[in-house]
Amino acid sequence: MSDVSIYDIDLGQSPANHTPLSPLSFIRRTAAVYPDHLSVIHGARRYTWSETYERCKRLGSALQKSGVKKGDTVAVMASNTPEMYECAFGPAMIGAVVNTMNVRLDADIIAFSLDHGETDVIITDKEFSATVKAALEKVGRDILVIDIDDPEYDGPGECIGSIDYEAFIATGDPDLEWDLPGDEWDAISLNYTSGTTGDPKGVVYHHRGAYLNATSNILVWNMTHHPVYLWTLPMFHCNGWCFPWSIAAMAGTNVCLRRVNAANIYKHIAEDKVTHFCGAPIVLNFVVNATDEERRTFDHDVNIMTAAAPPPASTLARMQEQGFNVSHTYGLTETYGPAVICAWKDEWNAEPIEKQAYLKARQGVKYHMLEDLCIMDPETMTPVPADGETMGEVMFKGNNVMKGYLKNPKTSTESLSHGWFHSGDLGVLHPDGYIQLKDRSKDIIISGGENISSIEVESALYAHPDVIAAAVVARPDDKWGETPCAFLEMKGGSTATEEEIIAFCKDNLASFKCPKTVIFQELPKTSTGKIQKFILRDQVKSL
Repeated sequence: MSDVSIYDIDLGQSPANHTPLSPLSFIRRTAAVYPDHLSVIHGARRYTWSETYERCKRLGSALQKSGVKKGDTVAVMASNTPEMYECAFGPAMIGAVVNTMNVRLDADIIAFSLDHGETDVIITDKEFSATVKAALEKVGRDILVIDIDDPEYDGPGECIGSIDYEAFIATGDPDLEWDLPGDEWDAISLNYTSGTTGDPKGVVYHHRGAYLNATSNILVWNMTHHPVYLWTLPMFHCNGWCFPWSIAAMAGTNVCLRRVNAANIYKHIAEDKVTHFCGAPIVLNFVVNATDEERRTFDHDVNIMTAAAPPPASTLARMQEQGFNVSHTYGLTETYGPAVICAWKDEWNAEPIEKQAYLKARQGVKYHMLEDLCIMDPETMTPVPADGETMGEVMFKGNNVMKGYLKNPKTSTESLSHGWFHSGDLGVLHPDGYIQLKDRSKDIIISGGENISSIEVESALYAHPDVIAAAVVARPDDKWGETPCAFLEMKGGSTATEEEIIAFCKDNLASFKCPKTVIFQELPKTSTGKIQKFILRDQVKSL
C-alpha cells in the first residue's frame, strides 16, 4: 500500500486556493465595501474608510520612495492619532516592520530600541520631541525623522524632523500597488517589552498571528459590524492589542483620544456613541470614580475589555452596577496582547452580583485562535490538577505566540522550550477549566515559609471604599523573611489610617496574609496603567 494519500495527488497549493493570512486584507475589503463609512474621528478631523485606505497607501509609497524596503524597521513615537492608526497598515504594505514605541520611556531606552531594531525611519509626535531628540543623539547615526504636528495638541514640543507627516504622505502614490506578504510568517511589527529588569526585549509579530488575534478579538467580544471604538488603550501597546486590525475588519469607527480621563471617556460615549473601549483596571477606576461633573448620560450598551492586573471583584461589581459590560482578558506582549478571555455563561447571570464579579475576575479560557493554554509545573512540564489551588506556570501554544525575541536566540529558545511559551505568570486551574492568575513568579511573598499571593492581598484592599489603586510587595523581615507591604492610592478626602487598613484586611484575609506596613501615596504606573512594582520594591529597601 502506498504511503501517498489520494488526497495528496494533484491537489497542491496554488495562488488560487492558498494565500498568506494578513490583516492588510481587512482594510482592503472594508475600503471596497464601506468606502464612505466613517473610519476615524479625531477632534475636527473626520476620515472615511476610502480616505484612510488611501492615506495608508500614500504612507507606504512615501516610505518606499525614501528607501525603506522589505524587512526594514519604521519606528513610531506617537499618541493615539490618525497617523498612528495608519502606521498599522502603511509600512506593512511594502513589507516593512513597524515598531510602535512606548511614549513614557526615557531617551536611553528609546535609543537602545532604535539601535537594536536597526531603525531606518522614525515618525514622531512633537509632544515627544525632547525624548526623541535626546535618543537620536545617543544613537549617533542618521535616521529619517518625520514629524506629526497634531492640531489637537497644544503643549510643549517642537518639530525636529526634515518633513512633517502630511507633507511626507503627499509625496506618496494613492494608488500604490501593494500585495500580501510572500510568506505569512514575515514580520509585521516589533514590540519592545518594558525593560524593567534590564534591556528591553524586542518581541516580533508575524502577519498570520496578527490576522488571527485580530479575528479572535472580534469573536470573543461578539462584535458586530460598525462598532465605535474609543482609543483609551495606547496604540503602541501590543499594536493596540491588535484592535487597529480588528476595527478595520469590522468597518468600525476609531475615535482617537490623546488624553485618557473620565471626562473625555464620558464625552465620547455620549457624543460619538462609543460602543467599545479597552484598558487596564486604572481605566475602569476612571469610570467608576468619575465626578458628577465628568459623567454624561447615555442610552446604549458600552462594552469594556480590561486586562493587565486582574481587576478586583469590587471594581467589576461597581462597573456592572453602572451599566457597563466588562469582559476580562489576559495576555502578554509575547501573545499579541490578550489571548485568554473569561468567556461568560448565561447561567451566571442568575448569580448574585458579588458572585458574578468573582467569576469575572478570573482570566478564563483560551482565545478561539490560540491552540492551547495550560497551567504546568515548569520543572516537570506536567499539568497541575484542576483543583483551583495547585499553582503552576501559565503556558501558551499557537499561532498567536510571537516569532521570538529579535536578535536574542538564547532567550527565545528558553521562552519557547518544550513546545510551549513560558509566561512567567503563576496561576491555578479551576474544575470548570478556567484559569486564574495568582502572581508573577517574582511577586510571590514568602513569609514564614508560606506563599502569599500579592494579587489576593490587593483584591482585599480594593474592596475598601476609599482605595483607588493598590500594590503589594515583599518587605524584608528579620523574623518572617518577608512580610506584605501595601502601597495605596486613596480617594481625595480619605481619612483612613494604616491601622484601619490592616484591621479591614483582617476581616477578609488570614492574618499572616495581611499587610504589616501600609504606605499612602500616588502609585507609579506605566502608560498602559500597570503599576510599576519594581519602583515600589526599591522604595521598600530604603524603609
